[in-house]
Amino acid sequence: MSIKSQIESLRNELREHNYNYYVLDNPTISDYEFDLKLKELQALEEKHPEFFDANSPTQRVGGEVTKNFETVVHENRMYSLDNSYSKEDLQDWETRIKKLVDGDIQYTCELKYDGASMSLTYENGKLVKAVTRGDGFQGDNVTANVKTIKSVPLQLKGDYPPKFEIRGEIVLPFDGFNKMNEERIANGEEPYRNPRNTASGSLKLQDSSEVAKRPLECLLYSIKGEDVAVSTQFESLQKARDWGFKVPDAAKLVNSIDEVLEFIEYWDVHRHNLPYETDGVVVKVNSFQQQEELGYTAKAPRWAMAYKFKAEQVSTRLNSITYQVGRTGAITPVANLEPVELAGTTVKRASLHNADQIEKLDVRVGDEVYVEKGGEIIPKILGVDLSKRPKNSEPTQYITHCPECNTELVRQEGEAQHYCPNYNGCKPQVIGRIQHYISRKAMDIEGLGGETVALLVNAGLIKNYSDLYELTKEQVVPLERMAEKSADNLIEGIAQSVNIPFERVLYALGIRYVGETVAKKLAKHYKSIDAIANASQEDLVNVDEIGIKIAESVIDFFKSEQNINIIERLKGFGVQLEISAKELEGKTNILEGQSIVVSGVFESISRNELKKLIEDNGGKVSSSISSKTNFIVAGDNMGPSKKLKAEKLKIDIISEYDFLQKIN
Repeated sequence: MSIKSQIESLRNELREHNYNYYVLDNPTISDYEFDLKLKELQALEEKHPEFFDANSPTQRVGGEVTKNFETVVHENRMYSLDNSYSKEDLQDWETRIKKLVDGDIQYTCELKYDGASMSLTYENGKLVKAVTRGDGFQGDNVTANVKTIKSVPLQLKGDYPPKFEIRGEIVLPFDGFNKMNEERIANGEEPYRNPRNTASGSLKLQDSSEVAKRPLECLLYSIKGEDVAVSTQFESLQKARDWGFKVPDAAKLVNSIDEVLEFIEYWDVHRHNLPYETDGVVVKVNSFQQQEELGYTAKAPRWAMAYKFKAEQVSTRLNSITYQVGRTGAITPVANLEPVELAGTTVKRASLHNADQIEKLDVRVGDEVYVEKGGEIIPKILGVDLSKRPKNSEPTQYITHCPECNTELVRQEGEAQHYCPNYNGCKPQVIGRIQHYISRKAMDIEGLGGETVALLVNAGLIKNYSDLYELTKEQVVPLERMAEKSADNLIEGIAQSVNIPFERVLYALGIRYVGETVAKKLAKHYKSIDAIANASQEDLVNVDEIGIKIAESVIDFFKSEQNINIIERLKGFGVQLEISAKELEGKTNILEGQSIVVSGVFESISRNELKKLIEDNGGKVSSSISSKTNFIVAGDNMGPSKKLKAEKLKIDIISEYDFLQKIN
């Protein structure tokens, strides 16, 4: 046997043993025998570096040091999930989706593990990239660290596609977490707070050999890519197992929401016997075709729902109430609590939302309050233990003036929150607006973080986001924790932001109620900031999904002389305040004002490409048929009830080829 064949044979044998041990939990040789074979392979690889393979089992020990984790854009966005907390929530969800798809619906139920979300990319069966969830659009490249996790296959087996992504959760089992804490306590170090945060923090360690020492596991649950050759979620889980991934076997295929609830009830009790943290159940429409029909909202898939197990509750003392000012001037009351352990973390603060909530709960300083992590993320106060209320207790008086600039607060009719109207003179609003402007989903300015923005404002170097473009390296170097290299990166990041497209710039301006989706709609409709600034309220309301509240807010923004001056300055610095000619290429208004439903399976074009063509030509993609539908683009397997409804409403049904000809 040649040296190369010997090395390949040992690698394959060790991969199989690794899979048996870490994925199947069914070792077929002892640890001692495994270590001997690994040492034999290491010796051969050291003697013959020409046969080096980055995905060899010997590479799992780590050793690569990453100073800065590269930011990578996800090829397929990582969406969040909508949450439900009751039987009624799930039934409402089922009612909604049944209006949008035809036929029987099956559901895949999976446990929702509480760890760090991860996207792994494989090419020709080899792991090439591991990226954290980040903000869903882009995350950090942590490939070197993830390669050290034994349950992540470096080389797949079976009939895997040439390229695909697979999503999962990096978790730290309770046993491993407890052992790590025993060692830390023995060394006189602070124990880690909870497995989830420790798992997440492990992925950002600079030395991958340190990550290799941590008993992390990777549990996979979702495949993304072309030519995956599966048509359902449940089938895809089995495929992933066949390729060598660790896929929890608790998943179950069911035929009704009643069966979903049985699954939830079972695991609400039995989850306490699991080796990992879990905080709920994820319910997915099983059929990929039905998933495509259902599509996505701006933030989440319509075809999936997370059911959260009842959150843990504790009681603690409310020491004080303070008030925070947001970038829009909104005032948020915050409860400062006696520190208390809750769901694995120490909770010191909780949101009280607004004056109405304080009044409704009649919450007062000195009260013993019941606290829960809403969705086990944000702590909230549920109520007051009146039996422990101090006798001299006084009802909470909501503040009347801004805690930062002392301006009298206003509260619009029908609004729950109080606002500070000192738009340009209230420092938290100024800082908050600039922080929003530089954020990832907005201008995404590399080298500039929220803390640095606060330093720049407090130093008097900037008063609004247009001032950023006049900053010099000499001005920023003296700032706290600002080295020469950091200053260079900051100035370069600001310069590069002039290439950000108009729709994101519009979102970055921070117009109240203009989120990502609304900014896209306005940018697409008006195509330039000047056209939006000159639009009337009546004109704005006629834009798809723009209501009175948003229209009034846009009008108010452009009434401000200071905002107009800032926009003129941004234009002068070259910021994109209109849709570029390149972005307009291939776009028309042929379908302007038309509502179009897409249904079925298509031959010459994917559903997403079809939807993009509709939007690029001025049309609106609707998920359900109504009297407002102009026509339906139908492929194979269009649902019979949709067809019946279309015929009843006398709505034209055309093929994908007719549609492509229509837009030519």
